[in-house]
Amino acid sequence: MIMEELYVAIGLIIIGLILIVAETNVPGAYMIIPGLDLLVIGIYGCIVPELLFTWYTVAIAIILTIPVVIGTLVLYRRLGGPAPPSTTVTGSLIGRSGTVVVATVPGTLKGKVKIGSDTWSADSDEAIETGAVVVVESSEGVHVHVKRN
Repeated sequence: MIMEELYVAIGLIIIGLILIVAETNVPGAYMIIPGLDLLVIGIYGCIVPELLFTWYTVAIAIILTIPVVIGTLVLYRRLGGPAPPSTTVTGSLIGRSGTVVVATVPGTLKGKVKIGSDTWSADSDEAIETGAVVVVESSEGVHVHVKRN
């Protein structure tokens, strides 16, 4: 009878290790929680196999899950970035200089202007050739209105 409990315990250890390794490949999937639970219960089952199929195992799993969940949440909070990624608000582009990368044509959004590391659709009151330095006069949505610098 004890051999069957040992086989189950070893199976729990293997499944727990697989889940822990899977978590290292897909962080944030929270597979570490059941993985650690199964690993500890499997080790417990190897140490005292006659108690593996009793309510003690259920109690250990419940008691173990609480600190594992809290620890995992704290760890992922520390690993995650504290601030959301920054975005550029088009209003903040007014007055900034850029370079025309696709010539602007008055009345259309065919032109493209590189401002910093971003490229924006551009309009202008006069045709501006590629390579010219321009200044943003206004912006709306995802495009800017520029003039020669």
